[in-house]
Amino acid sequence: MDDHTLEKLEFDRIRQLLARHAQCNLGKSLALRVKPSKRDTQVKTWLDQATQFQKLVEANGLPPFGGIRDVREMVKRAVPPAKLEPEEFGELASTLSGMDTLRRYFAAIGPEYELVAKVAARLGDLRVIADRIHRVIDARGKVRDDASERLFRIREDIARVRQEIRDVFDRLLKQPALTKFLQYPNATFHSDRMVLPLKADQKGRIPGIVHRSSDSGQTLFVEPAEAVELNNRRITLAAEETEEINRILWELTHLVHLNQQEILNTLEATAVIDLLSAKIGFARRFDMRFPQLNDQGRVILHQARNPILMSMFENGGTAADGPRSVVPIDVRLGDDFDVMIITGPNTGGKTAALKTVGLLTLMVQAGLPIPVGEGSTLPVLQGVWIDVGDEQSLQQSLSTFSAHLGRILEILKRARKSTLVLLDELGAGTDPDEGAAIGRSLIEHLLESGCLAMVTTHLGALKGIGYEAKRADNASVMFDVETLRPMYELRIGEPGNSNAIAIAARLGMPRKIVQRAERNLASRQRALQRAIAGTLTSRRQAERARRDAELARQDAARQTLAALDRANELEAERDAFRGWVDRVMRLQPGDAVRVKGFDDAGKIARIRHDRQRASVSIGALEVEVPLVDLIF
Repeated sequence: MDDHTLEKLEFDRIRQLLARHAQCNLGKSLALRVKPSKRDTQVKTWLDQATQFQKLVEANGLPPFGGIRDVREMVKRAVPPAKLEPEEFGELASTLSGMDTLRRYFAAIGPEYELVAKVAARLGDLRVIADRIHRVIDARGKVRDDASERLFRIREDIARVRQEIRDVFDRLLKQPALTKFLQYPNATFHSDRMVLPLKADQKGRIPGIVHRSSDSGQTLFVEPAEAVELNNRRITLAAEETEEINRILWELTHLVHLNQQEILNTLEATAVIDLLSAKIGFARRFDMRFPQLNDQGRVILHQARNPILMSMFENGGTAADGPRSVVPIDVRLGDDFDVMIITGPNTGGKTAALKTVGLLTLMVQAGLPIPVGEGSTLPVLQGVWIDVGDEQSLQQSLSTFSAHLGRILEILKRARKSTLVLLDELGAGTDPDEGAAIGRSLIEHLLESGCLAMVTTHLGALKGIGYEAKRADNASVMFDVETLRPMYELRIGEPGNSNAIAIAARLGMPRKIVQRAERNLASRQRALQRAIAGTLTSRRQAERARRDAELARQDAARQTLAALDRANELEAERDAFRGWVDRVMRLQPGDAVRVKGFDDAGKIARIRHDRQRASVSIGALEVEVPLVDLIF
C-alpha cells in the first residue's frame, strides 16, 4: 500500500468525500488523514466500532456537535506568561460546552456499544473550566463587567467619568459665545481625548491644551481645561482596566494550562467521534455497508460499485455517450481461483473493474464502509500493488513498456500470500507475440506466489491460461457491438473478445475486407475461440448456480438471524414477566405503585393474589384494578 497505489486508486478522493460528512473541523482533519492498516485487529476494531456507532445513531440520532471548533493550537499556546485573548476564550468556552453536551449524549449508552463507549470515556468532564470562562467572557467574546469586583468598580468609575466629560462638552457647546469660535459646533477626538475644533485665528479663546492643528492649519484641536483632569482620570482608569483584564486573562490561561492535557485528550476523542459520524454520513449517502472480514484470504464482492464514480454521477451526470450510472459488478478471488484474467476491447471497463476492487479493499482496511451488497467479505491484506496508466519517466528517457515493466518487477518482488496485485493492460507497448509470452510468464509467477491478482489485457493469447491453470480464471467486461459502448458488466468465466473485426464492420469496413480479415485469423486463435464458445453455456450455468446458491445462503442466514433475534426478544419478555410476577408476589399494603390510566402514584390498600386484583389508594380515591394494570 505504497503512495503510488494510493494515488492511482485515487484514495485521496475518498478522504475528501468522507471529510464532507464531518460535523466540525476536528473530524474533517482526521478524515483527510485516514489510511489503510495491515493489522487485522486494528481493521476489525475500526469496522466493529463503526457498526456499533451506526446502530447507536439509528436508535438515538447523530451526536450533537454544536459550538465545537478545533481549538487544539489555541490550547497548546495557553502557556503563562503568555495569555489567550478574550475572543479566543469565547471560542474555547463554546467548544468546552459543546463537548460536555456530547459527553452527556454518551452517558447512558448500553453495553452493546462497548467499543464506542471506550472512545466516549475519553471525553473529560470540563464543565468547571467552561463555567469559569463563561463567568468571565460573554457571548460576544468580551470580558464581562462582573468578571471581578475590582473590574466592576473600575468600569463604573470609567462610565461616571465619561459622563462627566460629556457633560462638560455639552455645557460648552450650548454657549453661543463660544461656539462662534469653532469651525463646526460639535466635539471630536484626538487619540483618546475629546477636543473642540477651534478656528486658528481664535487661538486662546478657549483655555486648554492645543493637541494639534488640521492639515490646512485652519483648525486647532483644543482640549478644554475643564476636561483635562477628567480625561487624565479616564486614561488612568483605562490603564487600570487593562491591567485587571490582563490579570483575569492570565488566571484563565493558567487554568487552561493546568488542564491542557485533559482538554487535548477530549478534543482528540471528539475528533474520533466526529470521524465515526462522517463514516455514517458517507455510508448513508452512497448506500454503503461495513462488510465482514474473513481470515481465509477470500475477496467476495457482490454488487460492488466505485464510490468515486458514484459521486460523479449521483446528480444525474452525463457523459459524451449519454446519461450514465455506475454498473455494479460481482467479484471473487481466493475462492475457486486466485488470479483473474480480464480480456476484451480497450474501452475502459476492464480498468474500472480493476480499480473498483483495489479501492474498496483499501477503504475497508481504513475502516470505511463500501458500496457492496449483502454477503460481501474481504480479508485484511498485507499489501495492495497496482500498475496502471502511463508511468513513462522523461528524466530517465524510459519507454512506456520499460516503465511499466520496471513497476511490475517491483510488484513481483512483493507479491506473496495475503497481497493483492492489480496489473492493467499486461503485455501492452511491445510486439504482441513477445508481450503475450512475457504476460504468460508474469501470470505464472503470480500463481506461484500465492497472491490474489487481477490482470487486464487485450491480448487474446493469454485467455488460455484461464483454462489451463488450476487457480486462474477468465473474465470479461461486456461490450455492445451495436452501440460501440462498454456495458461495464463483469462476467467471470467468460473471456472477452477484442471485437475488432465486428467493430470495423459496424464502422463501415467493406464486407469483402471483413471476410478476408476473418480468414486471416490464425487457425490456433480460431480454434481457441471455438473452444471458448463451446464451454460458455456450461460456465454460465455454473455461475448462475453459484449465484443462486449464494442467494439461498444469504436468505438462510437472514432467516437464522431473524429467528435468533426473535428468540432473544422472547427471552427478554420472559425475564421481564418473571420479574413482574416476583414484584407482584412481594407487594404489601402501603407499597408505592402506579396504575395504568392514572397520572399520580398510589399505594397498595389491599391485594388479592387469588383473584388477581388489588385495591390502590390514589389521593383521596381508592380503586380496584387487575394486577396486570400495576406499574412499578
